[in-house]
Amino acid sequence: MFSIRKLGAIGRTYRHLSRYHRILRVLFKYGFDDLIERLHIDQYLESGLQMINRKPRSQVQRLSRPERLRMAMEELGPTFVKLGQLLSTRPDFIPPDYLTELAKLQDNVPAFSYQEVVDIFAEEFGKTPEDVFAHFDQQPLAAASIGQVHRARLEDGTEVVLKVQRPKIENTIAVDLEILAHIASLMEEHLEEVQGHRPTAIVHEFARSLSREIDFSIELTNIQRFARQFDGNEEIHVPLVYPQLSSERILVLEYVDGIKASDFKSLRREGRDLKLIAERGANLVMEQIFIHGFFHADPHPGNILVLPGDVICFIDFGQMGRLNLKDREEFTDLVLNLVGGNERKVTKGVLNLTIQYGEVDRDALARDLGELMDQYLYKPLKDLAAGKILQDLLDLVTRHGLSLRPNLYLMMKALSTVEGVGLQLDPDMELITLAGPFMQKIKTGRIKPKRLAEEMGETGSEYLSLIRELPGELRTILQQLRDGRMKLEFEHRGLHALGLALDRISNRISFAIVLAAQIIGSSLIILSDIPPKWNGIPVIGMAGFLIAGIMGFWLLLSIIRHGRM
Repeated sequence: MFSIRKLGAIGRTYRHLSRYHRILRVLFKYGFDDLIERLHIDQYLESGLQMINRKPRSQVQRLSRPERLRMAMEELGPTFVKLGQLLSTRPDFIPPDYLTELAKLQDNVPAFSYQEVVDIFAEEFGKTPEDVFAHFDQQPLAAASIGQVHRARLEDGTEVVLKVQRPKIENTIAVDLEILAHIASLMEEHLEEVQGHRPTAIVHEFARSLSREIDFSIELTNIQRFARQFDGNEEIHVPLVYPQLSSERILVLEYVDGIKASDFKSLRREGRDLKLIAERGANLVMEQIFIHGFFHADPHPGNILVLPGDVICFIDFGQMGRLNLKDREEFTDLVLNLVGGNERKVTKGVLNLTIQYGEVDRDALARDLGELMDQYLYKPLKDLAAGKILQDLLDLVTRHGLSLRPNLYLMMKALSTVEGVGLQLDPDMELITLAGPFMQKIKTGRIKPKRLAEEMGETGSEYLSLIRELPGELRTILQQLRDGRMKLEFEHRGLHALGLALDRISNRISFAIVLAAQIIGSSLIILSDIPPKWNGIPVIGMAGFLIAGIMGFWLLLSIIRHGRM
């Protein structure tokens, strides 16, 4: 996983400052100078900041702020594109108009050269692509921010595709993540509207996600686990992988020739059953979520292929979601109680599934949840859209200062995405109806004798362990008290900005004292009439006054630039 450190702790190396200035130039270019000023970034990056052109281009000013943010992220490259895609799944943090725009983010990056592919093969295997494969297509099929895809053929004639990681991408991402962590900490200090959303936690979550996505060996194990889940299911095809030919930077898997789920014309021309495809795709995603707890987190039409026999094939397993049994059961309870109109249990279910950073007005939450249920309870199923219900629920949760756990956002995104694809294939598809059997299976699974026995055994074992460990823990606490080694620690929050202000004040006072000493010393030299002289005035004294003037002018400019006289 990427290690995120504070910018100040890494010496502000040239590559960090250079990249930071590049990010600021792009933000100024797209009209985000107000954000930069509110974050007080100039306090940290005095060097060269005043030389950046702060005026956005005239054609950019005509665009909406969400459009400008999307364009800025695309220009800043892979890390910011991936961050935008993550934020598009976080309605608790991003307003709706930004969510829609960030969902359009594309990897507008050129392909890298074949020679760089050869270099990566040499580093990973000590061979060239031609040494490994009977044929290797030097022209990539597609290029993205993390890597690019090539076709090849094995010695036995099997057609395969390769994902090859972009050169030096790991170093680029590492620098960007440290800068993002610094910006996130400034947001927490200076922007009231993000208080409670913890931007630094989102950056760390993003770093974990990106660490997994950039390691192709993890994607390989994702595919293997996914294949085991559906072993024997003829309605789905999972691409074969070749571990012996793969590494952290190269992934080799079976070439699958299918029709994208978004290519409706081709599907109709081939005589495919669109209604069956929609139902199968939705059922497969819900089986991943509710039965296995390991699911494809980005099932958009481009990542779903339809094979002969209306067999479904998912591709691109870089983003996977995970839900433990407890999360699945609690979410199932929430949905069933929501549909059943049980206001008290719905309120309890929302609190179980969310993170609370402060006091929650339970009465107000229950009242708003009741109003939400009234909107949907009396509608026929055909008029209910799961994506709309989930979005309204997320909006309500956000208004009350609550935040769902990240894995639940991925699950809701997957359900909303597959519903959108399904409705395009079959306008009459009812995702809520299709979800019923899966949720009922989870509900009945909890009362099976085997499950009850397992839970009782686990609970009894935990209590027994606690009883056994308690005397030793008490003995340790008493020993620390007797030796005076027990101490209480207090953490002060919100003092960083005050510390920066005091540091700035002390620096200016020190500067002013040196300036005053310079003026006094120069005056004494002139009064002492110490040679050498120019026009009867001591040269050293004149030089001292000149230096003092420059210092005073610099101090005045600094105060004016920060807007504080």
